[in-house]
Amino acid sequence: MNKRLSEIALGKKVMIKSFDSDDIFLKLMEMGCVPGELIVVEQKAPLGDPIAIQVAGYNLSLRINEAEKIWVEEVS
Repeated sequence: MNKRLSEIALGKKVMIKSFDSDDIFLKLMEMGCVPGELIVVEQKAPLGDPIAIQVAGYNLSLRINEAEKIWVEEVS
């Protein structure tokens, strides 16, 4: 089942499926966030914004409004 990245709990591993917006896709693609890439949600700020993810071997911080535009699928 696909969910938005902003809905994923800490420590969960997910795979990027798609993006809501071409603007966010181009920005994130340059940072290694492409469909099929695995992501682990590492940290969330106390108020939920921003979140830190691990992708392509490095940590990346995303605003919650950016994470809402990324559709992911949980992997086991």
